[in-house]
Amino acid sequence: MQTTTAAERTELTDEEIVSLVLSGEKQLYEKIIRKYNPRLYRIGMTYVKRDAEMEDLMQNAYIKAYEHLGQFQNRSGFGTWLTRIFINECLQFLKKEKKTAFDSINELSMKNVASDHRAPDNVAMNKELAQVLEGALLELPEKYRLVFVMREMEDMSVAETVEALDLSESNVKVRLNRAKTMLRDKLNQYYKSEQVFSFYLTRCDRVVNNVMAAI
Repeated sequence: MQTTTAAERTELTDEEIVSLVLSGEKQLYEKIIRKYNPRLYRIGMTYVKRDAEMEDLMQNAYIKAYEHLGQFQNRSGFGTWLTRIFINECLQFLKKEKKTAFDSINELSMKNVASDHRAPDNVAMNKELAQVLEGALLELPEKYRLVFVMREMEDMSVAETVEALDLSESNVKVRLNRAKTMLRDKLNQYYKSEQVFSFYLTRCDRVVNNVMAAI
């Protein structure tokens, strides 16, 4: 069996990877997992409230997709096909456990926040801003939140979202517009709140200390 070189692997499409995995290059499936982890995580957090449970569902979806790779057909993109499998896993989990998704913002772990290489005050500001944005997003009804995550955060096309959620194109567009309107209304409350100025507390303290030392 002829295997692909490292250089060739970096250029492979999802469909090419699937074909190679089916032909015996099982190790290439790791590329699929690494590529779609961020998407599945964000979509999963729309349904499931705890990281451990959601990660189990992600793993289940990857395993189920792997076991059914031979059934994948190129009528849709592989990412859309995988997303549908994952969403079904989440829905089955919620049905079985009879739990309500996102009943506590405090249980949501922060992912992809500002890196440690940034200035400390910027890190604190970005963390607080991320919490504000996440909080506003989590308050949206699930059907609007899910479309927003797919379209705006994961850059999925209208067609991909339509197929993944089994909705009409007009319904996807209506839900996205509604989500944006609701988010804007919720964030307006923060813009007018004194909480916003706490983002600059570290910087303010530094200026005060410098001036007082100078005088």
